[in-house]
Amino acid sequence: MSDLTTMSAAQLAKAIADKQASAVEVTTAHLDRIDAVDERVHAFLHVDREGALAAAERVDRGEITGPLAGVPIAVKDVIATKGVPTTAASKILEGWRPPYDATLVERLRAAGMPMLGKTNMDEFAMGSSTEYSAYGPTNNPWDLGRIPGGSGGGSAASLAAYEAPLAIGTDTGGSIRQPGAVTGTVGAKPTYGGTSRYGLIAFSSSLDTPGPCARTVEDAALLHAVIAGHDPRDSTSIDRPVPDVVGAARLGSTGDLTGVKLGVVKEFAGDGSEPGVLSSFHESLEALVKLGAEIVEVSCPHFQYALPAYYLIAPSEASSNLARFDGVRYGLRTGDDGSRSLEEVMSLTREAGFGPEVKRRIILGTYALSSGYYDAYYGQAQKVRTLITRDFEAAFERVDVLVSPTTPFVAFPFGSRTSDPYQMYLADLFTIPTNLYGGPAISVPCGLSEGLPVGFQVMAPTMADDRMYRVAAALESAVGTFTPPAL
Repeated sequence: MSDLTTMSAAQLAKAIADKQASAVEVTTAHLDRIDAVDERVHAFLHVDREGALAAAERVDRGEITGPLAGVPIAVKDVIATKGVPTTAASKILEGWRPPYDATLVERLRAAGMPMLGKTNMDEFAMGSSTEYSAYGPTNNPWDLGRIPGGSGGGSAASLAAYEAPLAIGTDTGGSIRQPGAVTGTVGAKPTYGGTSRYGLIAFSSSLDTPGPCARTVEDAALLHAVIAGHDPRDSTSIDRPVPDVVGAARLGSTGDLTGVKLGVVKEFAGDGSEPGVLSSFHESLEALVKLGAEIVEVSCPHFQYALPAYYLIAPSEASSNLARFDGVRYGLRTGDDGSRSLEEVMSLTREAGFGPEVKRRIILGTYALSSGYYDAYYGQAQKVRTLITRDFEAAFERVDVLVSPTTPFVAFPFGSRTSDPYQMYLADLFTIPTNLYGGPAISVPCGLSEGLPVGFQVMAPTMADDRMYRVAAALESAVGTFTPPAL
């Protein structure tokens, strides 16, 4: 493994700017690492060697400069990339090459960041283990027999395997943070509307949030600063200045949290969490107190209803968003032999093109939106969402941020939860409330349980993303980073 692949994004950017390494050398080192290990990890669905090297050459010629110029990046396969396959890990979009770039991809290209390729994921971002990819699962570099989290397991695994220094994920119910937790990496969900959804293949439009994945908090903040900001092409984009997340991360890395109040959510006290996860979480709290933080217990009584509310709202929006995949305009088309009606072709296409978890959520969402059930299910779930938002607002009147474990358990073995969807959904128990509220949250490694990583979650008020970076960086300075066994 090259020294260039073990350096942080900040270190690589400095080395390139100081002419100690070229962007082509850095990009080549990561492409070679992908060639060496990805057959075992399967983090990538597509590698764009030619495009990545061409972008690196432009940086070396001095055509593009910036804080992360020349630093390579991996992009989750649910984000449109012009001329590069974008499948959402689904057979129904196999081979599709978008004619345009998503806004955040435009910003990555403008920043001079070579795109290594597209990462594996649960189909249409529906899952918590990356076992629902139509192209096979991604393996966790800590233990190749365990899941890397989901839906963005490919992005997180590419970081843990040192195939990429940075990656882009999307977070609908925890799909950036939960993979970060179980792979020992950093995953940040920005404020909803703080990063553009234009060019993101929609799962749940009121929840989907693109965000940064990295191996250090500072690296995540640097990437956050590149991709965030108002986009007039996204009607949900917030037209306000991006918080100084980089400055906050660097302030936090000094290890001073004097005067910062951390709210420990009473409802996340530990029911259902593994003992090793709780032990690492409480040790992290002690470390933060030593840095000057004050711990305050807060009650958010409606958080206990977040999981059922989410699994009514998200599938309902998914059933509408995925109606466009019908075999008529693009993607897979099955059964069109001239003997069938258009409706039959559409039905056969969707049957062949969608996997079991996508079908499950479409059926659930369609039922929740159907006549006679809308008010009883979807309408009630939206009322619960309002109550959860009020819980957050009340808590933030008393504390600066809320903290919890990121996920109740460490990475589990493949196949151990696929037979029981509810047990799979519990992986997002602690992450979902923030998505329903719309605020930012970050997962940072805080320890090991039985040799596997544990994540610590920091949740902040909307448009106060800088707060979570400060606390996360302080914790990182106290506990360090975690390196998986060599592949």
